[in-house]
Amino acid sequence: MSLFHITRPSTLKEKAPLLIMFHGYGSDENDLFSFASELPDELFIISVRAPYSLQPYGNAWYAINFDAEKGKWSDDEQAKESRDLIASFIDEACNKYPVNKDNVTLLGFSQGTILSYAVALTYPEKIKQVIALSGYINANIIPENASDKNYSHLDFYCSHGSVDQVIPVEWARQSPKMLDRLHIKHQYSEFPVGHGVAPTNFYEFKDWLSDKLHL
Repeated sequence: MSLFHITRPSTLKEKAPLLIMFHGYGSDENDLFSFASELPDELFIISVRAPYSLQPYGNAWYAINFDAEKGKWSDDEQAKESRDLIASFIDEACNKYPVNKDNVTLLGFSQGTILSYAVALTYPEKIKQVIALSGYINANIIPENASDKNYSHLDFYCSHGSVDQVIPVEWARQSPKMLDRLHIKHQYSEFPVGHGVAPTNFYEFKDWLSDKLHL
């Protein structure tokens, strides 16, 4: 199953650095794609639609259920399926488009960030960088033997709103601690906003990415 997506081609005709975007719960591929026009022209950008349709509109990478006894909980099995689907999609995209398979960056927001973390920590050989906005690492959807894997080439930019009312900032603050334990390079920033991306946040990750790409 291929994932529906939209693209913005690179100014480079071959071996372009690839940026793949993953939106949050209840959104679609157009959401983060609004960043594309502001990002470096050398990037080949793909924005992906999550596989599960929600009513009356929007999409999700996995179900979030609200249960009187359990409270709010995530469908981790569905999340793992989406994680593996994304890994296959990365291979597909690298074969289909004139991009450099050794220079793949994932950019996620919220649920898209949770999946981006999971993909990078499960399939590190496919990823170079991750921009993780307003999300956290769900330990249930990454490998139990994560500490045995080689993550030495990975680099993460992580950010969160300090007054996020959807995903508590305390959850996000655990991510750098786990990245430290796994010896993964990272930068973590907080901004005085809720569940969203402040302009200063956007410009900070844009500069971070441009620097990594040496553009």
